[in-house]
Amino acid sequence: MHVVWPSLCILLGILTFVQWKIRIDQSRHLRYLQTKLTDILDQESSEKVHLHTDSTQLQRLLIVINRLLDANRKVEADYTRKENAIRKMVSNMSHDLKTPLTVVLGLTETLAHDLTANEEERKRLSLKVHERTLDILNLTNQFFDLARLESGDRPLPLSKINLSEACRNGILFYYELIESQGLEVDVAIPEEPICAYGNTEAIGRVLQNLLSNAIRYGKDGGRIGITLRQEADGVYIDVWDQGKGIGERDRLNVFERLYTLEDSRNQTYQGSGLGLTITKRLVELMEGSISLHSIPHVKTVFTVRFPTIRF
Repeated sequence: MHVVWPSLCILLGILTFVQWKIRIDQSRHLRYLQTKLTDILDQESSEKVHLHTDSTQLQRLLIVINRLLDANRKVEADYTRKENAIRKMVSNMSHDLKTPLTVVLGLTETLAHDLTANEEERKRLSLKVHERTLDILNLTNQFFDLARLESGDRPLPLSKINLSEACRNGILFYYELIESQGLEVDVAIPEEPICAYGNTEAIGRVLQNLLSNAIRYGKDGGRIGITLRQEADGVYIDVWDQGKGIGERDRLNVFERLYTLEDSRNQTYQGSGLGLTITKRLVELMEGSISLHSIPHVKTVFTVRFPTIRF
């Protein structure tokens, strides 16, 4: 019994020392973590926190801290990107509105002060003012439409839609314009109904945007077309033309609003305004996707895909 007590006392002393050492180490490690985190946040560094420790709890804490740092950097990067995008969009919007407004101002000043203009000339100038005013109104409406779509304030109820009928209506809507442009049209729409979940108004808008784009930029090739097809993995709408097309370098960006705004001033390739950006947002809201394949002056195809309806 006399031998056991000293042994127990020594063991207790060792345990006490170990616990004290662990607490000291943990306290030191926690102070290091606090200092390191403060430095990383103050300096906005991309550095991660590294610590050599045998403590499982501290190792788990380190993993969580580094994940939070990564998430924080991602949020900051997204915020910076969006802030730059907004700044650039406002600049582009100002430019896009300024150009037609300047033209309208010049035309109205001519109408007001040029007393030598005859009735025919004044009528021509008035028509130009009207056309430019419509351009401004259309661009303004596109900005508002895109803002509503991206804010999520505009609900888009989905239901079963007959895409065969929608595609026929879409091409018929532009029949007179196609004829006046002297374009040949290839239409491949099955007689039987091909359906998908969508929104009637949104699908109509998508088809109008794609068909008007094909007509405007496909007239150089003299031929446009629309195809509706049912595949095993979905329903596909192809709208194509044989015009100037879109270069390989630009295809990944053509649906982005800032790219299309800038590209609207450079008609080297087709695409202008916010039409394609709005089209992509609408398709995505209907749980679909849109892609592009283009060989300039050979064939440019915009393909919209909707999931197959499961019964």
